[in-house]
Amino acid sequence: MKGPSVLPVGFQNFVMTDQVVAVVSSDSAPMRRLVQSLRNSERLVDATQGRRTRCLVFMSSGHIVLSALSQEALLRRLSDSAEKLEEMDRVGGDGE
Repeated sequence: MKGPSVLPVGFQNFVMTDQVVAVVSSDSAPMRRLVQSLRNSERLVDATQGRRTRCLVFMSSGHIVLSALSQEALLRRLSDSAEKLEEMDRVGGDGE
């Protein structure tokens, strides 16, 4: 039985991969303004552990997760986990 797949967004924080809508760089002014406007909101989840925010992960629930990892690193982790799941499906194992 397969469990839900998760994406590590850094510092032992995870999000559900089936809930991820977009992974966006935080370098642009509109993204920085969005983060500032949501700072005191319940929709913003800060997973940076005090580090510089490098990307934003938009979730289907309307939440935005701040990550200290670059979007390239997150997408690489996402594709690596997808490849592992495909391999487990081919082998017929459950990863244990």
